[in-house]
Amino acid sequence: METSEILKKVRQIEIKTRGLSNHIFSGQYHSAFKGRGMAFSEVREYQYGDDIRNIDWNVTARFSHPYVKIFDEERELTVALLIDVSGSNEFGTRVRLKEDLMTEIAAVLAFSAIQNNDKVGVIFFSDKVEKFIPPKKGLSHILRIIRELIDFKPESQKTDISGALRFLTNALKKRCTAFLISDFIDQGFEDALRIAGRKHDLVALQIYDQRDYQIPDMGLVKVFSKEENRSILVDTSSRTVREHYAQQARLRQQVLEQSFRKSGVDFARIATGDDYVKPLLGLFRAKGARR
Repeated sequence: METSEILKKVRQIEIKTRGLSNHIFSGQYHSAFKGRGMAFSEVREYQYGDDIRNIDWNVTARFSHPYVKIFDEERELTVALLIDVSGSNEFGTRVRLKEDLMTEIAAVLAFSAIQNNDKVGVIFFSDKVEKFIPPKKGLSHILRIIRELIDFKPESQKTDISGALRFLTNALKKRCTAFLISDFIDQGFEDALRIAGRKHDLVALQIYDQRDYQIPDMGLVKVFSKEENRSILVDTSSRTVREHYAQQARLRQQVLEQSFRKSGVDFARIATGDDYVKPLLGLFRAKGARR
């Protein structure tokens, strides 16, 4: 993609996602992902109803009158976006490709984070960590992230979610809020999911296309897998083939959602043909209500 095209697309995504963040998501984001610590702010005279555990005895003794310590919530968070850039995301039959939807969602989350003065970092992964952008603040940093999302070309087409989660755990020593954005066409990552979920506030956003779960009757078709780099012929006119495909997809989904629940990971599913505002707001509100 030419530089001028990239800049134009960056601007389009910035206008759309920044507006959504400013007017819809920022308040819900703040409620859902609050700072976890309290920082000392000042002392003031004791007032009826103040918690006596916050009395500053040194100041009280000095002025012969009770004073209490006032604490402010430590708002600053570190947000990590784990973006699946494997070959299966170059697919979509409704409105847009999975990778395009991931780009918009990541941009909304990034803008929501900087609205709340949080740092944002990104991990691009396939079956390896393709690129790590360390967490920073600021608009220029977010625009760099969006440019990378639009124009990034992975070296591998395969997927290893376990490796990405292990990298997150090792790279970010302090607890952070992490969004794992993937179609989750992978397996064997349950242990890594559980470990990362214990250390960080981990949220899974599953991006999917309707054809991941159902195939229509299109006769004999050639299906190509970018991740496996091979093609197979599928007789979609066979009802048995279509039902088996749907059944296997449902079973994979059940196993995936069980893994999320066992690991204590919040998750939302977002389809390529649907608006992502409603599921994201639902996720934020549910998390905010539990705090």
